[in-house]
Amino acid sequence: MSRSLVTGPTAGIGLAFAQQLAARGDDLVLVARDVARLESLAGELRTAHGVEVEVLRADLADRAQLRTVEERLGDLQSPVDLLVNNAGFGLKGRFLDNDVDAETEMLDVLVTAVMRLTHAALRPMVARGSGGVINVSSVASFLPRGSYSAAKAYVNRLGEWAAAEYGPQGVTVTTLCPGFVRTEFHARMDVSQDSAPDWLWLDADDLVRQALADHARGRALSIPSVRYKAIAGAARLVPTPVLQRFQSLGRK
Repeated sequence: MSRSLVTGPTAGIGLAFAQQLAARGDDLVLVARDVARLESLAGELRTAHGVEVEVLRADLADRAQLRTVEERLGDLQSPVDLLVNNAGFGLKGRFLDNDVDAETEMLDVLVTAVMRLTHAALRPMVARGSGGVINVSSVASFLPRGSYSAAKAYVNRLGEWAAAEYGPQGVTVTTLCPGFVRTEFHARMDVSQDSAPDWLWLDADDLVRQALADHARGRALSIPSVRYKAIAGAARLVPTPVLQRFQSLGRK
């Protein structure tokens, strides 16, 4: 039986991952800050799918707490077969409108935690010649949208390299790049779902289903829906000053 570790599993994309992985029979390790929500979700998944679910409380912006998750990924007696680096958050304001400590915390979660957990997971996976990592990035990684897009661009490059480096050794690394998704993510930023056209919004269950299918096929990149594939492709051709005119999209 496989075991998957999911960060940020209590809502949105992370919840969809936890539910779909449990439904296919994976035991789970769920990592988040809110123990009450973690325990509630764990109970639901155990009852619905008969899987084992571990709960691990950790704030990924705290290096000591992050280390406990790294140690769990390195546990050879109870190995993790799939790591889903999903935890993250965004900031509504533009760079100079945000407190630098908030910017640093976002960088810690979006970049440092992803790098360290990927590193911790890959070592035992490569040693045994099997395993997988799914890093949740964003279509924003292809666009000039401040430090958030810069952080996600790092995730893309890390994943692209790791897929090529460790694929021949039996480990599949997939980078998932969703766009606007109907979850708590934007509500936590105090951003209305009316701030972007309705046709841009995706369903979390659908995109996770596609991501898991892409991962199973060994794909290094998963961009859900034809419209976001088109946006990501066009972003490589459109000059940065033109793309910057759309920075307010999804921020109101």
